[in-house]
Amino acid sequence: MNVGITGACGMLGTHVRAYFHGLDDLEVHAADRQTFASDGLADFVDGCDAVLHLAGMNRGEDNVVARTNLDLTRQLIAALEERGSAAHVLFSSSTHIERHSAYGTSKREAAALLSDWAGRSGGRFTNVILPGVFGEGGKPFYNSVVSTFCHQLASGETPTPHNDAPIEQIHAQEVARHFETLLREGTVGDVWVQGEDMTVYGLLHILTEMRDLYAQHIIPDLRKDIRRDLFNTYRSYLYPGHYPVALTLHTDPRGSLFEAVKSPNGGQSFMSTTHPGITRGNHYHTRKVERFLVTGGEAEIKLRHLFGGEVQTFRVSGEQPSYVDIPTLHTHNITNVGGGTLTTLFWTHELFDAAQPDTVAEPVERA
Repeated sequence: MNVGITGACGMLGTHVRAYFHGLDDLEVHAADRQTFASDGLADFVDGCDAVLHLAGMNRGEDNVVARTNLDLTRQLIAALEERGSAAHVLFSSSTHIERHSAYGTSKREAAALLSDWAGRSGGRFTNVILPGVFGEGGKPFYNSVVSTFCHQLASGETPTPHNDAPIEQIHAQEVARHFETLLREGTVGDVWVQGEDMTVYGLLHILTEMRDLYAQHIIPDLRKDIRRDLFNTYRSYLYPGHYPVALTLHTDPRGSLFEAVKSPNGGQSFMSTTHPGITRGNHYHTRKVERFLVTGGEAEIKLRHLFGGEVQTFRVSGEQPSYVDIPTLHTHNITNVGGGTLTTLFWTHELFDAAQPDTVAEPVERA
């Protein structure tokens, strides 16, 4: 199946692309702002079996938000009509359609335009109505209150919310899984996606607790998916400057000792030995919390965002045990750059499941 994604460089688009990238039977095509600006949409939709229309504007002056969201939808429809497409279009709408705001109104009107197109073209249309969406890479003060709080806490600031309003939140990877199901089942019509109910103060309490524990080298309780997703989002704002994190080495005449992982989650630990010049890894995760901790020898840990070009390199040594907690959506590897054997402790917050490994092969350094 050929799937096109508009808004592919936005927060939700990035997560959906990353998730779909790991599915062998989907060919993903990305459209960004330049695609719209350069009249490249017709070529983009050509041959697409489905289009996920995620492009849009969340915040700004009311008239600009409304005009932008409707213009983007009209451009997509014009491209579909130019190529005579009868694709399955899935639109990321919002629970704000129940409100009398410029954003909510533009989402309602855009969905109506797409529904009309499907009716006259023979295409299919799914109106995916989402609660607040958050995730790694979100822009603070724009995408989500979660992004704002995580950014502030990671920067040493104290968030000051104005009220304890009820909110409903869902992680972008969970949305990606919903999109896959809707695509494969061919679902049409309005689909309301449920998130996690919480309050603004309750969210801030969870994130503050996570920050305080992580500062003590303790992985917080991640046994609920929403807590795992919130923690992954928080620590994404610490990368890369926070790492590697040196651990306290307790030394006496008997030898040395350090605490490698402290967590109520259990999880799974792996130990490896690696010969000089050998590299392990070259894969990424969408949900997994993974720690790299060199206990002996010399290594370089390299990371690159799945859709980025910059490679981040951390030099670590068993002489001063330091951990790097791998951010999601970043392909990563570790190379023995010393003259002897490299020993490494790997820890993940969940047991390895061969049916759902959340480990997708991807080279860090492109040829």
